[in-house]
Amino acid sequence: MDGILIVDKPEGWTSHDVVARARRLLREKRIGHTGTLDPFATGVLVLLVGRATRLAQFLSGAEKEYEATIRLGHDTDTGDLTGSRREGAREDSKDCAAVTREELEAALAPLRGEIEQVPPMYSAKKVKGKKLYELARRGEEIERAAVRVRVREFESVAFEDGSFMKPNADGTCDARARVVCSAGTYVRALAESVGDALGTGAHLAALRRTRAGEFRIERAASLEALQEVIEKGRLVEDGAEFLLPLEAALPHVPAAHLTADEARRVRHGAAVASRAADGLEDGAHVAMFDERGALLAVGSYDSERGVLRPRVMLAVEK
Repeated sequence: MDGILIVDKPEGWTSHDVVARARRLLREKRIGHTGTLDPFATGVLVLLVGRATRLAQFLSGAEKEYEATIRLGHDTDTGDLTGSRREGAREDSKDCAAVTREELEAALAPLRGEIEQVPPMYSAKKVKGKKLYELARRGEEIERAAVRVRVREFESVAFEDGSFMKPNADGTCDARARVVCSAGTYVRALAESVGDALGTGAHLAALRRTRAGEFRIERAASLEALQEVIEKGRLVEDGAEFLLPLEAALPHVPAAHLTADEARRVRHGAAVASRAADGLEDGAHVAMFDERGALLAVGSYDSERGVLRPRVMLAVEK
């Protein structure tokens, strides 16, 4: 079984939990994902099934979009609602109920564009082979180098009643935000930066990924829905495909359609002449389809020789 599965990850599950469940449901060991979601977060998790795992490099750096709830009033040691409240960090902290819409917007504005962000200690990022969250759980904190990320959009989103802020019984206040950012951006860190700018402290109370690259939440299936269609013996329900074809991983990659002879040569790892080189830069990726329209390989364009060289083989093993 080969293809791309878009799952709506439930709250409380790790990304690995979802992969493990998918492996059992599909009876396929070769399944991976293209971008971790924290256990408390929900939304789009892209799973690569079978030969699609070879295409991870083309998806792992895709832009992400999120709906976030930023809770103003105090920090936590993890930067989100799963952590413990940091006490006494701000003696002159501001009451979040006094924050105006203009002040909130002023706190969001500097976080748009190209920014430097220090990875949180409670993150899966590895430093010298060790995951930061493993060190953090042992009470260790190490110096982390700042990483440049791009936040294309970071905007306040109104609640259903039109308000920009919702007070909570415990004295905290919730603000909603929409974030469009590069891969590797920590939305928790953005929330903390907002709290720092406002003087209230803040952490992430909820996070939902609504898009990963070209894959949107509208196409995502719950694990329950996936199990149901599998039990029915199919991966199509009401005309909607649950398992997308391999080429769905390459929406912006130019295509080359090969003859039967060219396809045979590519299956043996040989280069073939490029008939559609207009506008291609040297080394550009090209999706190579066989004479039946099946994705055979992803190649790279050799401008000096005018050929396509297969780099990632996707032909069905015989």
